[in-house]
Amino acid sequence: MSSLSPFVSRGLFDELFRDVNPGYFIKPLHGDPLPAQIKVDVKENPNEYVVEAEIPGAGKDNIQVNIDGNVVSIRAEISQVDSQTKDDKLLRSERYYGEVSRSFQLPTDIDETTSKARYDNGVLTLTLLKKQKQGGQRMLIE
Repeated sequence: MSSLSPFVSRGLFDELFRDVNPGYFIKPLHGDPLPAQIKVDVKENPNEYVVEAEIPGAGKDNIQVNIDGNVVSIRAEISQVDSQTKDDKLLRSERYYGEVSRSFQLPTDIDETTSKARYDNGVLTLTLLKKQKQGGQRMLIE
């Protein structure tokens, strides 16, 4: 079994086919595929929550944020297409597209009418104002 350890560490098929045709197995041009999950940072101050969500590759028009009480849901459609000019000869084209989503619950309800969202450079920033608790009304005793 110890003689297989060099193959297993690099991948059995990678090692076997490395010398057969080194140009056949080409790594993708764009690196990683779609992110498995939207990564978020949530900060709290007395009046609001500030959420920063990384959504690289998404267009501003392809992002949806839904707020239901204290549950925040983020959904984004991500696509990447290579551009080609008239004089280019296409040798290889790789694109990806898909949808990612994330939902999480905050400790207090959110006032969705006054909350704000901004998308810049792959980062969605949500400023979510906390819903003010309605004070109880004093009951009149007859």
